[in-house]
Amino acid sequence: MELYYPIQSSWPLFPAPHFFSSSDSATPQNYVHWTETPESHRFSADLPGVRKEEIRVEVEDSRYMVIRTERRDDDGLGEPAQRERRGFVRKFRLPETVDIDGITAAYEDGVLTVTVPRLVSRRRLQLDLEDLADASHAVARAA
Repeated sequence: MELYYPIQSSWPLFPAPHFFSSSDSATPQNYVHWTETPESHRFSADLPGVRKEEIRVEVEDSRYMVIRTERRDDDGLGEPAQRERRGFVRKFRLPETVDIDGITAAYEDGVLTVTVPRLVSRRRLQLDLEDLADASHAVARAA
């Protein structure tokens, strides 16, 4: 007697993704890590195999920072229309308290680092808690 397993029988209809196919392996992971410090915002992107000339960092409308790459696979054998283009775009809304003119970017060892300084450095403020026991008695007496 043969048993029917609907999940296994339908599995070929939904093939697994090809994680290591040749077209995916040369494409960057498109992950940009955003960290904050009291002085700045820092964006780091791993872009292995991307040349410095293929990276653009732009600020749009003084509100959005755009990180863009465009790779052209050119082996010199094909026509321009047959060359494959690959890249990605990441767009971030910047806080209002940043210095747009002070933005810097560096690309070293396949890692792009963009630093966006704050206009005013954020400092940590610790408040002392007041003893509210006396105040609660005054409110209770007034009621």
